[in-house]
Amino acid sequence: MASSSGNVESTMRLLKDFLAKLGFEMYPLKIGWYNTVLPPSLQLPYSDDTLAVVVLSTPDMFEQAFLPFMESVGCHGVSDPIDQCVKHYINSAVLQCFPDQKVDVSYDYEMLPSRKPKFLAQTAAHVSGGAFYYQQTDVTDHPWGKKKMFGVCVHPKFGGWFAIRSLLVFGGVAVGSELVQPAPPDCVPSREARIQLLEEFNLRWQDWTYRNIVPPTRTYSQKQMDYFGTPPPQRSALLRSWGFLQGKDSQLVLDTLCEPQLLVNGHG
Repeated sequence: MASSSGNVESTMRLLKDFLAKLGFEMYPLKIGWYNTVLPPSLQLPYSDDTLAVVVLSTPDMFEQAFLPFMESVGCHGVSDPIDQCVKHYINSAVLQCFPDQKVDVSYDYEMLPSRKPKFLAQTAAHVSGGAFYYQQTDVTDHPWGKKKMFGVCVHPKFGGWFAIRSLLVFGGVAVGSELVQPAPPDCVPSREARIQLLEEFNLRWQDWTYRNIVPPTRTYSQKQMDYFGTPPPQRSALLRSWGFLQGKDSQLVLDTLCEPQLLVNGHG
């Protein structure tokens, strides 16, 4: 396993040069940071010092990556168009930037045969410092009793107007003390605001108010909100009205989003 202080800097520079202009953000982490906070059944099978990178999409991704992707490449098969777009650009970045390296790429929507997710997107974002993962346990003396409240990540600049898309694991790259774990920005520090956030996310996620729990520097464009606000089975008709999905590409089956946390873990 290769190890040098320049690995993290060079890896991040290459990824940013390829993906930042498309509306993605990247945050490095050590696998040990991720595995330490999870039970053995959810840990990733790499050594603790293995380099990984979590990839987020910002509000700019829709116009800078998705719409150009639909215009030039289009969708094929039955998977979600956003998923196809993200996979296209991230796979292209890995192939172009690291042609001689083994990089294991997992996407937020991928599942193992056990039906467990390939990685926990919100945990990865939290331990990398990219976004703070607010959970029920982060509210002291919470008011919900035995009711389960799903957690949600908040970005320090975009609030809830972002998504966690992918985890890249560089199995042949070990990093040492040069990579220091950052604390995720605690942008919802008060108990009252955390209660508001989790209630808005769990009980009223359709109105998207939880996304504005902190004043965002940018939100989704109206066109992007129209897309994600359209029920998945009707999105193909919306895309056709925009001039996409002509001919064979119009036969799409879009994934149904039945769990509210999926809105954060990659579907809007």
